[in-house]
Amino acid sequence: MTDLAPLDIRDTDADALAAAAGVVAVIVPEAGTLGGAARRVNKLTRGGLKRAVESEAWGKLSEGGVLEIGYPAGLEATTLAVVRLEKRTAAAAARKAGAKLAKLRGSRPLTLLAEGHKAAAAVAQGALLRSYDFRDHKTGDAEPAAPITVMARDAEALRAELDPHVAQAAGVFLARDLVNAPSNVLTTTSFAERLAAMRDLGVEVEVLEEDELERLGMRTLLAVGQGSESPSKVVVMQWKGRADEKPLALIGKGVVFDTGGISLKPAGGMEDMTMDMGGAGTVAGAMEAIARRKARANVVALVGLVENMPDGRAQRPGDVVVSMKGDTVEVINTDAEGRLVLCDVMWYAQERFAPVGMVDLATLTGAIIIGLGHENAGVFSNDDRFCDAFLKAAASEDEGAWRMPLGKAYDDQLKSRVADMKNVGGRPAGSITAAQFLQRFVKDGTPWIHLDIAGTASVKGGTDLSPAGATGWGVRALDRMVRDGYES
Repeated sequence: MTDLAPLDIRDTDADALAAAAGVVAVIVPEAGTLGGAARRVNKLTRGGLKRAVESEAWGKLSEGGVLEIGYPAGLEATTLAVVRLEKRTAAAAARKAGAKLAKLRGSRPLTLLAEGHKAAAAVAQGALLRSYDFRDHKTGDAEPAAPITVMARDAEALRAELDPHVAQAAGVFLARDLVNAPSNVLTTTSFAERLAAMRDLGVEVEVLEEDELERLGMRTLLAVGQGSESPSKVVVMQWKGRADEKPLALIGKGVVFDTGGISLKPAGGMEDMTMDMGGAGTVAGAMEAIARRKARANVVALVGLVENMPDGRAQRPGDVVVSMKGDTVEVINTDAEGRLVLCDVMWYAQERFAPVGMVDLATLTGAIIIGLGHENAGVFSNDDRFCDAFLKAAASEDEGAWRMPLGKAYDDQLKSRVADMKNVGGRPAGSITAAQFLQRFVKDGTPWIHLDIAGTASVKGGTDLSPAGATGWGVRALDRMVRDGYES
């Protein structure tokens, strides 16, 4: 796993500022008022900080912006970064400011003078998140990650405030590592082994093998993986933070590689299908965060791990498969495989755990990217209150999410001549019909959310908080949803 940058929280030591290497960052409000540590920096730089915050460039900065001063006089640091943040600023702006500092520092140490700023924890988390660097398959000796030092007026209080933020960041790093991993490394077996390691955090982990899945009747899931040499699996992870309460269920699509099967994808861009297990990666990351901060909630996470390959044994277009629920599905397109994996895992989760609510995540449709781009995940739900709770959590963590419609009329597109339903409904409303398919496997009375994260799980250009590649989108939102709704 990619380790978090070393994080050192200490009481403000003004005398140590002159010798701090790399980047020294100071938080200053728009008005340019300097706190105690900032005044010390200003003295060391012979008034350079004060001149900077009185400059025209400072006036043009937006909230969370950073003004750089290279090779400042009086400091060992090669860069003095002046961060514009008001005393009461939104957490999203503070995280982005921290991320800008991480990009600025590169491989250099960073010393942040937080003093008593109320958003210091968010700034530090942003710096941690943007410091991610996936190097598992690069040769040569990597330089040790440089430390991030945060000086605060009350280090002990800030350390306690930061603990859940650091747990979240660790969960995001796990999700990114899983999604970034190539498919010859992250097989269904090695994926299950990585999830089993969460036992060290107190998570109960079971791995259901193919014979057990066959006995349970998970035939739609097994059909997806029957053309692969990698065995299909379902991994069940339970975090029991409260006694005698039904859990919240998180369900993840874990297609470790998706060729499209017999309905083979075009060659261009197929290498990106290593990320088709993004839903399972996000679920794993959320469980990592929940367990690391010892959440006072019951959460069960289930992921279906398969590989969709063309082979003499692979399922064919026109095949009819029987789900665990008992419904029959005509497979029109073997590249619409994620819903076949999810429907069995969702049904199993409800049969075994009777959850208080269920959230499934999947890189399910290209259509959601056409509709929402890479800024928002598609959100589908049968329960307004449950959905609103997630949307509020996503907004608080600044993870883009947009609610999409469901409706009985879309079911007509899924009608089959030979089975209970088809697995695709054609090009119109492709993301909606995919969600409509999954809704058939939600029991009456079970609040449910489907998150189509095809556009947000991995991006070529990076985001404010992540470099190019896997983003870990959804880990923070799900963790926040658990914190706000299931731990009171």
